[in-house]
Amino acid sequence: MFILLIGAVIWHFSHQASTRPKTVAATGTGPSISAVAPAISEKSIAVLPFENLSSDKENAFFAQGIQDEIITTLSKISGLRVISRTSTERYKSAPENLPEIARELRVANILEGSVQKSGHRVHINVQLIQADTDAHLWAQSYDRELIDIFGVEAEVAKSIADSLRATLSPQEKARVETKATNNPDAYVLYLRGRTYQTRPDNFLQDFQSAAQFYEQAIALDPNFAPAHARHSATASQIYHWFEPTEALKQKARTEAEQSLRLQPDLGEGHLALGLYYYYEEANYEKALSEFDLAARALPNDGDVGLFIAAVQRRQGQMTDAIAAYKKAEAIDPRNQVTLYDASQTYFGLRDWQNALRGMDRVLVLAPDSVNVKIQRGYIEFFWKGSPTPIKAALDSIPANIDPDGIVTFARWDVSLMDRDPAAAENALAACRLETITSQTGVPLPKTYLQACIDLVRGDNARAQQNFEAARPALEKTVADSPQGAVRHAQLGLLYAFMERKEDALREADRAVELLPVSRDIIEGAIVQAFQALVFARTGEIDKAISQVERLLTTPFAVDYSFESITLSDLRTRWEWDPLRNDPRFQKILAGPEPKTTYK
Repeated sequence: MFILLIGAVIWHFSHQASTRPKTVAATGTGPSISAVAPAISEKSIAVLPFENLSSDKENAFFAQGIQDEIITTLSKISGLRVISRTSTERYKSAPENLPEIARELRVANILEGSVQKSGHRVHINVQLIQADTDAHLWAQSYDRELIDIFGVEAEVAKSIADSLRATLSPQEKARVETKATNNPDAYVLYLRGRTYQTRPDNFLQDFQSAAQFYEQAIALDPNFAPAHARHSATASQIYHWFEPTEALKQKARTEAEQSLRLQPDLGEGHLALGLYYYYEEANYEKALSEFDLAARALPNDGDVGLFIAAVQRRQGQMTDAIAAYKKAEAIDPRNQVTLYDASQTYFGLRDWQNALRGMDRVLVLAPDSVNVKIQRGYIEFFWKGSPTPIKAALDSIPANIDPDGIVTFARWDVSLMDRDPAAAENALAACRLETITSQTGVPLPKTYLQACIDLVRGDNARAQQNFEAARPALEKTVADSPQGAVRHAQLGLLYAFMERKEDALREADRAVELLPVSRDIIEGAIVQAFQALVFARTGEIDKAISQVERLLTTPFAVDYSFESITLSDLRTRWEWDPLRNDPRFQKILAGPEPKTTYK
């Protein structure tokens, strides 16, 4: 399975778009993600983390990799219901409370295992347990040389299917029995890559490490199709979240296509090619086509369904997307990604109550998630109008935790909401990074953030010096990724602050041209929000107010950042000050907030 990304991820989803979708309004009291749970299938199974019994603790990656491979192989069998690793990774190996865990995961059966690797010898022990009776349905030990390890996951999967009376079709049997590689060293490198790719923190260096291991595996075995597929997916993830470069774009496509040349029915290959169309090309019809092919090959891989739903969401099919999340949550109730993405959907629809409920459920499962804590604070701010919840969330985060500067950015942002430039400067001073990642994903030089502080303080001369210092870096982000709409929009806002009106309007227009709402409702709405702010800062007051009025009812014209358009943002943020004396803007601020409309 391709593990999706909390905060990153990757926003994902089951594709049955309504032929005649109705337009409804977000009320804040609509149906929540919780769905009526179906009966627990006797053929449902969760694979708990495998215990690493190796004397060398660095071999933990091998135990995790074997677990992942078994889950992936089981996901190819339509007669089973398989819980994702995202839902099971929080549990310990061989726990004592199996019935309780099974109830939480809504499964009838648990697979436990242990792995011991010593040099080139591997010992794997697995046992299938019926959770409510503690009956051992099947158990097996495998003592192999590393060169003979290939195919163990297929043996395990077929034995489980036999024990649970799940019949494999001829196509499923062929997929399960296909060996990915016969090179043991390539296989070990591949497992190392999977471990880094599926880490929960979503750091750039983890994806880069994964890519390096996949490259090394492919160098040893150029015919290793799953390694090509995962290398492609990693390139797409880096491209989408961190470095949208042409080289990564080409790498993602080349590796996905190579995986399918080697193995045309490889589900991971179709998923990787779908990710390429989704992330790099924003070609959602082609992405859906590939995801559908992936779903046929991986009928139990919940990630595929979530990606299909993500496409629906970007196409504006919000009702279908919400229904897909409910279905996914009923099947896999402790999947943090499903709960997070569902919450983000309600957030985009300004359904604050359901968004908060979802974030609270994620925090139960991931209480230390920095991003989720911060975003929950923002959602409460959007709903109730006070930035106090954001401050409370920031206060709960240890001082030494600041991945990519996201905590610093939030401290800077909330300080300027309070018109407290000194506090904003203190936040910047405490951060060692010279470039800070905003919630939009655009890297912002500290000089840009300092220039905004200078504007709030009323020191325009110093602000212009700092904006000029930041300009080359922001222009380079556009030069490096000329198709990056949000980067053009951010550059346009810089020019607006620098009083370069013509340049500002050109960049904002280019952003909207690159990514219209008709093509991508999520990022398309964000670049239009940037454009409204550019209008406001360049004296185009009529255009700014007209656009704000429209975007207040548009899904996803909201963000955990300064371009967000809600009544709370408009009332609080200094960026909108040029509009404050206009009676039309004052009427908007008087409320109530209009309903967000969607299909």
